[in-house]
Amino acid sequence: MARLQKSLEKKDRLLQATISLVNNNGFHAAPMSKIAKMAQVSPATIYLYFENKQDLVNQAYLNVKADFTSYIFKSETAHLPLKTAFERIWRAIFNYKLANRANALFLAQCDSTPMIDKTIRNQGIKHLEPLLELWEKGKKENLIKPLSNYLLYGFTINPIAFLILMDERGSYQINNTIIDQAFETAWQSIKV
Repeated sequence: MARLQKSLEKKDRLLQATISLVNNNGFHAAPMSKIAKMAQVSPATIYLYFENKQDLVNQAYLNVKADFTSYIFKSETAHLPLKTAFERIWRAIFNYKLANRANALFLAQCDSTPMIDKTIRNQGIKHLEPLLELWEKGKKENLIKPLSNYLLYGFTINPIAFLILMDERGSYQINNTIIDQAFETAWQSIKV
């Protein structure tokens, strides 16, 4: 049992080191040797858990995506009116990204790089199915504009990452009023 726990800890340290190095240096400036050093394991240990760097990055992405979605969809929204359900999910996304800035930055980088395999990216999208289903329901009920889910995501969710990045840099301070305004802007951009 202790050996299994140590093994899981090593794998987790490798994933966390990958996220940290990618966030600070980018995908290409995060070689396996630096990841191993930061995780305090030998470089050969990486290959006990991952086939190669691509596999390591893909698994880090899927782990963060799973953590993200388990947080944002932890409360049931199916019984709520559409706007209320969307607001609950949207605020959960904002709260997650505020509280888990390293993971949020990593996801933002993964969303804008070809480094993540298409099949892995599609697995990541499946994590968002409750939100996508909500949007489809809203489109059918003529409550949400009949736009591509990519456009809906781009106008409602992507701005969260931008606001948090500006807050992180000290250019813009997020507070409850800003969050409320950001939600209303997101909702206004997609409602019919």
